[in-house]
Amino acid sequence: MLTLASKLKRDDGLKGSRTAASAPDSTRRVSVRDKLLVKEVAELEANLPCTCKVHFPDPNKLHCFQLTVTPDEGYYQGGKFQFETEVPDAYNMVPPKVKCLTKIWHPNITETGEICLSLLREHSIDGTGWAPTRTLKDLLNFDDPLNIEAAEHHLRDKEDFRNKVDDYIKRYAR
Repeated sequence: MLTLASKLKRDDGLKGSRTAASAPDSTRRVSVRDKLLVKEVAELEANLPCTCKVHFPDPNKLHCFQLTVTPDEGYYQGGKFQFETEVPDAYNMVPPKVKCLTKIWHPNITETGEICLSLLREHSIDGTGWAPTRTLKDLLNFDDPLNIEAAEHHLRDKEDFRNKVDDYIKRYAR
């Protein structure tokens, strides 16, 4: 992150002396998305619970990061779950794309990793979809059903649901 933040400061200092078209690649103007992300990533990291860790495979690409969630209570305690987030160029007008990389038995996540959060949709019936006023920190809320089979399983037999979750954790989330 410091690398991109340093780049932003350097670019701001070059504004008056160069145009973006004549600047070499290393000092080219930074996108609005990346300027927003410098602030939002710092806010996200400051608000992450101790059970979550964020990782940037490339510190110059704040728009691509991974989040590791290691719950310390509830059904998913003892598991380690990886999520991949990609923030599109049109951010903050469109939501980030989030995918669960760890196979999980969860009402809000399909077995292929798609996540159902009305927040991740540009438009939602309940009015809680993405809006330009939202930030990355808003992604920390996972209360929206998608995997109907898992949701019905939970309603039908909580003990068997817990057993299946435990099995998935042992097989996929260690």
